[in-house]
Amino acid sequence: MFEATSAEDSPAAQDDAWRTILPADQTRHLRAVLLGRLVALCFGAGVDSTALLVALRAAGLRPDVITFADTGGEKPETLNHVQRINELLARWRWPLIHTCRKLTLPSTPYADLYGNCWANETLPSLAFGLKSCSIKWKTACQDQFLKGVARGPAARPPHALWLRAQAGGERIVKLIGYDCGKADMRRSQTTRGADADFDYLYPLQLIGWDRADCVRAIALALGAHMVPVKSACFFCPASKAWELWWLAAHHPDLLEQALRLEYRALTGRHSRFDEVEFGASWEALVRTADRFPSTTTTVGLGRSFAWNQWARVNGVTDELFQVRRDAASRARFLAVAEAMRDGGDNALDVRCASAAPDTGASLGREPVACDVRAVDLFAD
Repeated sequence: MFEATSAEDSPAAQDDAWRTILPADQTRHLRAVLLGRLVALCFGAGVDSTALLVALRAAGLRPDVITFADTGGEKPETLNHVQRINELLARWRWPLIHTCRKLTLPSTPYADLYGNCWANETLPSLAFGLKSCSIKWKTACQDQFLKGVARGPAARPPHALWLRAQAGGERIVKLIGYDCGKADMRRSQTTRGADADFDYLYPLQLIGWDRADCVRAIALALGAHMVPVKSACFFCPASKAWELWWLAAHHPDLLEQALRLEYRALTGRHSRFDEVEFGASWEALVRTADRFPSTTTTVGLGRSFAWNQWARVNGVTDELFQVRRDAASRARFLAVAEAMRDGGDNALDVRCASAAPDTGASLGREPVACDVRAVDLFAD
């Protein structure tokens, strides 16, 4: 059950900086909504879900269960962040993050989302405007961790929290880290507040935090080094152009895997690409054209653009579509990524290099002054 932390564990008793994170009215609001509930926190390992942990601790609240879904395609930085947060949770005496994975039958020719796409010669469903990859590889396995599975490779007994809820006629509330940015507000408005098994709540929206507030809260409470990179598969169709540049600089091997997957999907047996419509094959256009003609057809991982074509046109790859790895190319990739990053993007990369607790400003009121140049969010 969601209950207050003990006096010796209270944030205020440990660090004055915590007192600047939540105004008293926001603290009261969170406690009024959550105190006494059975709570499972869905940890996405990005900025929002990390800030959600901070907000709860600042309010003196502790969840019963914390889960993270690993699709097998997460960036190394994200997995490292999960480990670092678990070390932090251990010091807080909170439940540790349980990593959930979709388990497949031994006869299945794949074990993760990338392998699924590779075997089927297709792209993640998001490339076609669908969300089945998220449901299949993220939501379902976290639900199964709580509810249990009767048979199959994922067989497991129900979690104690689920048994408690069933025995007491209570409902578990799942906490989701949607902030007050436009994109997340749209997502929350199209998501049901409850289903047959769970209630859903978005605490960051209850306290009015946008992405910048989330970044400041993490920096104030945990330090700027704990602000994570965007949590998403390295081949996610929702990736922005600057994220591709960043991937080329930091993980050229992963970008090459994504390029190979795209090639296989757009030239394979399930390709929706119509050579007649475009006047040339997909590969020919990727190798010779600067862009695809305007169309509603998905032409690559970028939906309206192919990552392979983007990589060739921008000199990210050589003639064999191998990512350039020399020092000068990497420096160029980093410089372009830095120049293209936008504060309004969903992966806002502003960090507080320092934030003194005596500023007198609380999140949700006046912003805390930050030096956005002092810390590189994506430094290895």
